[in-house]
Amino acid sequence: MVVLSQPALDQFSIIKTCKPTTFFSGIPVIDLSKPDSKALLVKACEEFGFFKLINHGVPLEFMTRLESEALKFFSLPQSEKEKAGPPDPFGYGNKRIGPNGDVGWVDYLLLSIYPEFISKISQSIFPENPEIFWNAFSKLLMDEQSDSLFRLNHYPPCPDHQASSDRNLIGFGEHTDPQIISVLRSNSTSGLQIFLRDGSWVSVPPDQNSFFVSVGDSLQVMTNGRFRSVRHRVLANSLNSRVSMIYFGGVPLSDRIAPLPSLMKEGEESFYKEFTWLEYKKSAYKSRLADNRLGQFEK
Repeated sequence: MVVLSQPALDQFSIIKTCKPTTFFSGIPVIDLSKPDSKALLVKACEEFGFFKLINHGVPLEFMTRLESEALKFFSLPQSEKEKAGPPDPFGYGNKRIGPNGDVGWVDYLLLSIYPEFISKISQSIFPENPEIFWNAFSKLLMDEQSDSLFRLNHYPPCPDHQASSDRNLIGFGEHTDPQIISVLRSNSTSGLQIFLRDGSWVSVPPDQNSFFVSVGDSLQVMTNGRFRSVRHRVLANSLNSRVSMIYFGGVPLSDRIAPLPSLMKEGEESFYKEFTWLEYKKSAYKSRLADNRLGQFEK
């Protein structure tokens, strides 16, 4: 459980939620077993920058086992969890999201996907049986060349005095992801919201058997704005904890990112300057969550 003083609580953004959560029914669903899945995936990325992926082929047992191990970790005493931190950039953290003042109702593990890092942190978090966490993790993710990340988020229930009928805490503030894509799997607790192009926030129905995929800033650039990175946030739940696992797919640090000629129409001009992933990553790290990170790279 994340414990905050009243002054710290006052730092949180509060959002009015006078009515029970109404889930948005228009989230695109991509069934990978269907022949039209590629076309529907492209359409979803163009219209929403977000979709639900079903029949993805990842065994449920791997996901549930990793969630179980994550819950064991987040249930440890605070002093034990802090042995896996601080997140500089990897490790355990809570409340403080990034270096620039953003806070949330969350504690988390930010992990590199490199095997040596996972092996090391597995021994730190689970000294008695490190292979359990390592095996569950490695079954899902093996990508040693890229600058990809894996994040485990735990959102405890809101405290009673904050979870009134008309207020909820922001668990993780609104932002876009800087990488190419993000692949998320959460438990059955609601909280995720995405921002539609009509200016409204909508709640995503939870589904622990599926993945939710969102377009990142890098893919927006690579498609010259054809795909749009989606703004999203998480609201803390007043009754149940939420556990989410997110894979952020990124390229090697030295790779250059620019609109791909093969995706541009004849005579179409690039909307973005070319940059390396390292340049963009450093820029994003210096920003606040809600900042328009791509703004300084637009032509």
